[in-house]
Amino acid sequence: MKLFKEFRKQEVLVLLYRIFLAYFFYQIARFLFWYFNKDLIKIDSVSDYFSLSFHGIAFDTTAILYVNALFILLSIIPVIINTKKSYQTFLFWLYFITNGIAYAMNFGDMVYFRFSQMRLTSAALQVAQHESNIFKVFTTSVAQNPFVLIGFIGLMILWIFLYKKIKVQENKPEKRVPYFIWSVITLCITAVLAVGGIRGDFKHSTRPINLVDANRFVKIPAQGNVVLNSTFSFFRTLNTNNFKEVHFVDEKFIEQNIHPYKEYNREVTEKPNIVIFIVESFGREYSGAFNKDKNIKDYVSYTPFIDSLAGQSLIFPNTFANGRQSIHGMSSVLAGIPSLTDAFTSSPYSNQKIQSIVSVCNEMGYDTSFYHGAPNGSMGFLGFGNILGFKHYFGKTEYNNDNDFDGIWAIWDEPFLQYFAKNVGKKQPFMTTVFTASSHHPFKIPEKYNGKFKKGKIQMHEPIQYTDYAIRKYFETAKKQPWFNNTIFVFTGDHTNEIYYPEYDKTMNRFAVPLIFYSPNPAYNLKGVNPELAQQIDIYPTLADLIGYHKKIRSWGRSLVSEKQYSPIIANSDGTVEQFIIGNYIYRFDGKEIVGIFDQSDLGLEKNLMDQLRSDPEAQKGKQIAKAWYQDYMDRVINRKMN
Repeated sequence: MKLFKEFRKQEVLVLLYRIFLAYFFYQIARFLFWYFNKDLIKIDSVSDYFSLSFHGIAFDTTAILYVNALFILLSIIPVIINTKKSYQTFLFWLYFITNGIAYAMNFGDMVYFRFSQMRLTSAALQVAQHESNIFKVFTTSVAQNPFVLIGFIGLMILWIFLYKKIKVQENKPEKRVPYFIWSVITLCITAVLAVGGIRGDFKHSTRPINLVDANRFVKIPAQGNVVLNSTFSFFRTLNTNNFKEVHFVDEKFIEQNIHPYKEYNREVTEKPNIVIFIVESFGREYSGAFNKDKNIKDYVSYTPFIDSLAGQSLIFPNTFANGRQSIHGMSSVLAGIPSLTDAFTSSPYSNQKIQSIVSVCNEMGYDTSFYHGAPNGSMGFLGFGNILGFKHYFGKTEYNNDNDFDGIWAIWDEPFLQYFAKNVGKKQPFMTTVFTASSHHPFKIPEKYNGKFKKGKIQMHEPIQYTDYAIRKYFETAKKQPWFNNTIFVFTGDHTNEIYYPEYDKTMNRFAVPLIFYSPNPAYNLKGVNPELAQQIDIYPTLADLIGYHKKIRSWGRSLVSEKQYSPIIANSDGTVEQFIIGNYIYRFDGKEIVGIFDQSDLGLEKNLMDQLRSDPEAQKGKQIAKAWYQDYMDRVINRKMN
C-alpha cells in the first residue's frame, strides 16, 4: 500500500478534468458551427444531430491530443515541482494559449465555411501567403460578424472559470522511487492512449482517421462538416500530399473512355480575339437567365445586364465549377486543370510546362494578357500566370490610381473594367483574361452607388448587381473599340458564394456557375441555350476549337461547340472526396474506392444507390471511368505530362 501512496492520483484526476473541459467546449463549438450554418447543413432531427456529435468525439480526440500533447506531458512528467503554484501557473498559460488558438479556428470557420463550404484546411495558408491585407480582412469579418468574437470570448472566459474551479494542491513526494515508478507507468499508459486517440483506434491495420472518415457517419455529405472540427481538419492537412500515383485500369481503357487528348479541325479564316471574364464569386443562383427552368419559388435575378447578354449568346445553364477557390477557377478555366482534394496550383507539381489556352494562343501569334485589379501577386495569379505564359500582366500597380482602390481587395470593378476595355487590343489578334474583384466579402460597393441597387436577401446580392452594372458599362466602352466585332467573349464564375435559394443548398449545386459564350460576329454562331452538362475545364478546348487550333489538346474537358462529341465527365471535390458526374449518375471517390453513387438528378446527394446498383452495368462502368480519370490525372500531374 505504501507503493500506491505515491501514485499521483490528484494530478491525474485534475488532468483528466482539464482534458474533459476541452471535449465539452469543442462540442459547444460544434453546435454553434452547425447553428450558424444550418441552412447549408441539413439535419433532420435531434437524434441525428446527437449521432453526428457523438461520432465527432473521435475527431475531437485527435485535435485535442495534437494541441495538448506538451501540456499533458508536462502535467505528468516526474519533475517533483509539478504541484507547485508557479509550475501550475505555467501550465495554465500553456493550456490556454494553445487551446485558445486552436479553439479560435472553429469560430473563424463559422464565417469562413459560408464561402468555402468546407472545413478549414492548411490550404488557407497558401491563400494567405499571397495577400497583404489579411489583417484588414480579419477585422472587417469581425465587424460584420460580432457574434463570433463575442461567443468566442464568452466561452473562453467560462472555460477559464471552470478550469480554476479545481486546482492541484501542492504535494511533495515522500518516497521518490515509487513516485518515479508510478510516473513512468502513467506516462507509458498515457502515451499508448494518446497514440490510439490520434490515430482514431488501436488497430495496426487501420490508417489514422482523416477528413474522409467523417463521411462514414452521415446521411448526406455536407453533414461530414459537423462531425469534423476545424482544428482537426487544419492539422490533419498540414504537410499532406494527396498526389499519389494509382493504377486501376490499363492505358487503353483511359484512351477509349477518358480521351485526355482531343483534336478539332475547324477552319477559321480570320482569328477572333478572345476576352475571358472570370467573375468573382459568380454563382449561377444570382442570374435569371440560368434559372428559367429551375422552378424556384419567388426567384429574383440580380444580374439584369448579364441576363440580357445571355439572350444574345450561347449559354449553358447546367455548368459546374471545378474548384472551390479563385486560383482553382484560374487553373480550370485557362488550363483545363480541376482542383481535387489538394489543389494543383498549391502543389509541388504546379511549376511545370502546361498546355493551356494561353500557350495555344501564344503559339498562334496572339498577344496574351491577364488583368486583375488587386495588388500584383494577390491570390497567386501573377505566379500562375507566368507559368501559363501570359505576355503581359496588369494589376493594381499598372492601374496606378489608388483613389479607385476599395481599401481591402482591389480596384473597384467599374473603373478597372473601363481601364481593361481601353487598354487591350493594341495588338491583334489578342487573348485576354480579366478577373473581377468587387463581388466578394466584405460585400461593399462604392459609396456613390449607395441606394442604387437592391439590397436583396443576402449580402452578396448588392455587390453582384454592382459588378453586373460594371460589366454593362464595360460593354458600352468596348463596343466603340475597333476590335469589338471580331471578338469572342466568355463569362463564368470562379466559384460560388453565399446561397439563398434551397435549390443551391444542394451539394453539387454549390459548384453551380454560369457559362456564356458571346460574340457580335454571327459567323461564330454562338446563340441559344444548351442544357448539356458543362464545366469550367470545357472553356479552354472550346476556345481552342473556335480559333482553329488543329493540334492535339491536352484537356479533360471538351469543346462545347464541336460536332465531334465526347461524353462529359464533370469533376470536382468537396475538400474530402472527389466527385464525378458521369452519364446518369454522380460518383464520390475517396482516392481508393467509390464510396457513393447517386442519381444525376439527386444534386443534394441524399440517397446513396451503391447497394441497389451493384449489378447495374452503367454504374459499374461509371465507377471504372471515375477511377480511370483519377488515375490519368495523377499520372499527368505527378509525371509532368501536362503539356
